[in-house]
Amino acid sequence: MQFNEKIKSMQDEMVTSMQEILKFPSVEGEKDGDMPFGKAVHDCLIYTLDLANRLGFRTKNVDNYAGYAEIGEGDEMIGILVHLDVVPEGTGWDYDPYGGEIVDGKIFGRGTLDDKGPAIASLYAMKALLDSGEPINKRIRIIFGLNEETGWAGINYYLKHEETPSLAFTPDAEFPACHGEKGITVFELTKSFKECLNDGGVEVISVTGGNAANMVPDYAEAKIIETYPIDAMMKAYMQDRGGNLSLEKEDGITTIKSKGISAHGSTPEAGENAISYLLDFLNVLDIQLGDLSSFIRGYERTIGLEYNGQRAGCGFQDADSGKLTFNVGTIELDKDHVKLVVNVRYPITTPLKSVEDGIKKTFAEFGVDYHLVDHMQPIYFPKDHELIVKLMKVYQEHTGDMSEPITMGGGTYARAMKNAVAFGGVFPGDPELAHQKNEYITIENLVKTSQIYASAIYELSR
Repeated sequence: MQFNEKIKSMQDEMVTSMQEILKFPSVEGEKDGDMPFGKAVHDCLIYTLDLANRLGFRTKNVDNYAGYAEIGEGDEMIGILVHLDVVPEGTGWDYDPYGGEIVDGKIFGRGTLDDKGPAIASLYAMKALLDSGEPINKRIRIIFGLNEETGWAGINYYLKHEETPSLAFTPDAEFPACHGEKGITVFELTKSFKECLNDGGVEVISVTGGNAANMVPDYAEAKIIETYPIDAMMKAYMQDRGGNLSLEKEDGITTIKSKGISAHGSTPEAGENAISYLLDFLNVLDIQLGDLSSFIRGYERTIGLEYNGQRAGCGFQDADSGKLTFNVGTIELDKDHVKLVVNVRYPITTPLKSVEDGIKKTFAEFGVDYHLVDHMQPIYFPKDHELIVKLMKVYQEHTGDMSEPITMGGGTYARAMKNAVAFGGVFPGDPELAHQKNEYITIENLVKTSQIYASAIYELSR
């Protein structure tokens, strides 16, 4: 813990850097010239590399796909894997999501927990080690990924063109050390609508909602034409089932607005899915018979308000990693077709084929097609692995918390290479606000996280 005082002395500087990096709305955008992930992400990388230069590190911009900063000498390299991109801010914030406002010791902003806060904590941990005078016999390299939330092209480009660390951790999860991550699959469920009977039922014109597959959607809306009043039914539905629904009527079109609670796609139980509540309500209405109504009825039978895949044919679980999670992230529906984008985190011991077979069989029964978009295999390390043992030792010395290593549903850069695990930066018992409104990190935790990372880097470099 010899770095604690040095890091504490840099608190004000660290907080300022945190506020500055939050100002970049670094959601991946369209390619812009030689900026593959858009200008906002690029500008955030340039800022961070400049900061690392000012701290005294060697830096490199890896063709605008990634970057790194490095200290130390030697053939072996310890890696810290962070990312500078963020998910969209969503709605309902009480503070500017890119303002870095400080209220009651909390710094608010998109990315404070995922993953700009841990990136800043890691940079200042490296600075503390650099200034300590301790011999650094291995190179310590912090690698900045740029599209972790959307596709990993940046880290894959880095791994193709640059050196891979011999050991690494990513501060993009929870404490203590994480020795296993569930498998992740993203897929589309699609259906074309051909038949529709004008039988006097409610006409559904469109349904839209959600920002990303790995976010619990906090807003969705349906545009319909009422053929009978639905106001009383909506009130009765909310009393019975929950949800936060409202109506807006203009020029014969009724817009049903559904407000949910955003959460990370790996923890759908922490949020309220605005899409699922909206479709669940539509299911109680007398909708025009046809393929569209068949889809809405089918959604209730196969997904509904559940988030563990029980009805969808994939309700798997195991002792090491718990239950599968099933998050409907986005929906696009009109009179001709529907597309859902779904994010599933499946147990470490469950084969992907078992998950896919169950989903395909379930949804094929009412004419919905399955299309795989992305997949990442689960990872698992025994608890006595060198990396887990060293990180747990550091964590326990700093906190006194003697709990066991954990597994999780989140997906981190630990999957990108061998001998890498997730380590922090959310402490046990603290709210998990990644991908949610009013995301924040306390100044106290920013400092404490940096202190733990400084000790971890030192331990791994010995």
